[in-house]
Amino acid sequence: MTQPISGFSKKSKEEKIQWLLDTYFPKNKEAKQVIEQYWNSDQALQQLHDDFIENALTNYYLPFGVAPNFLVNGSLYSLPMVIEESSVVAAASNAAKFWLSRGGFTTEVISTTKNGQIHIDFYGASETLADFFTEIKPKLIESIANIQENMKRRGGGLIDIELLDASQTLEGYYQLHATFETLDAMGANFINSCLEQMAATFEAEANTSKKFDTHQPKVVMSILSNYVPECMVRASVQCKVEDLAQNDISGENFAANFVRAIDIAKSETRRAVTHNKGIMNGIDAVVLATGNDFRAVEAGVHAYAARNGYYSSLTHAKIEDGVFSFWIELPLALGTVGGLTSLHPLVKFALQLLQQPTARELMELIAVAGLAQNFAAVKSLVTVGIQKGHMKMHLMNILNQLEATSEEKKKAIEYFTTTAVSHSAVTKFITSLRS
Repeated sequence: MTQPISGFSKKSKEEKIQWLLDTYFPKNKEAKQVIEQYWNSDQALQQLHDDFIENALTNYYLPFGVAPNFLVNGSLYSLPMVIEESSVVAAASNAAKFWLSRGGFTTEVISTTKNGQIHIDFYGASETLADFFTEIKPKLIESIANIQENMKRRGGGLIDIELLDASQTLEGYYQLHATFETLDAMGANFINSCLEQMAATFEAEANTSKKFDTHQPKVVMSILSNYVPECMVRASVQCKVEDLAQNDISGENFAANFVRAIDIAKSETRRAVTHNKGIMNGIDAVVLATGNDFRAVEAGVHAYAARNGYYSSLTHAKIEDGVFSFWIELPLALGTVGGLTSLHPLVKFALQLLQQPTARELMELIAVAGLAQNFAAVKSLVTVGIQKGHMKMHLMNILNQLEATSEEKKKAIEYFTTTAVSHSAVTKFITSLRS
């Protein structure tokens, strides 16, 4: 039975690896090689990666790809995408090519406000707490003057702070709801620093106030929120219905089926979850490539998808006066400065590829990635089906699992150009070649 280890984080990287090998891989002689083969030969670069997290052992590689030909607000972009799913970059590229000759994508940043809360327990009269807050609000703001000095110089900082009574939802629960503008920074550290300082000021003032007798307000915690429905972006495409015609499908039939598919995703949660997952394939891939926090983005976006009390589609479509319109509106809290943006070499490369966007511009480009991904998926669903293209892209994964040679791969790709791809079919084909 494995025993707990004390002081693991204080061990050297080599000592950590050796302990893991001795404890979990005593009979696996290849385990150490697996770890070491992903080390960077540039020791300084490897040290940079090791410093990103605690107890780093090695690097975990994901493919860094690019989807070209995105026409956004009249300018051409190539979107960097980091993802392991085989069909995502191809789908995004196909959608970009489709809309390149149909006017491209149009985007708009609706708002950029972010927020955080100081969560408070108070079991006295709400009027007493409200009077106290009104009295000390200027002191709360003054207490973060040093923290937000640089941010305010750039035009950002605290916008407002208000007291919210949530005691009907949870007994004794109040919050100080603070709103911020963080410009090109995602702003998590800045917001949390402001909130914690204001919380300390709030408690210090409450401890000396004569407004409270037996009921003293107590700060439970202070933390930003990743739900940012006031940090919104919109991306859209539109064209005449007849311009959607392709192969043997008329523009009218394609548009009608497409809108119907979106309506289903707006009304049926089981479909909406998979529908939105496809959207996040595109969004997460660019978020990762640009060094942003995809977990925060995912949490906020999915909460937004359920804002009306049920989980629904993030995209919308309509046909009006012979024009097909397809669009997405979603919350995105992103940054182009701070965090990994100035540290990770590939993040810097990705931002240079995107022509050094501001946070607002990055919001627009990432919303476009999500819309493009969804267009490609729904287009496949209402025409040839999702598996035909997906399994074609998955073919190489299957061939690698079967340890196919270069010659076997060449023959398999040629054969499956006109044959349906499945794991069993590929296995059978490779077996026949080898026999």
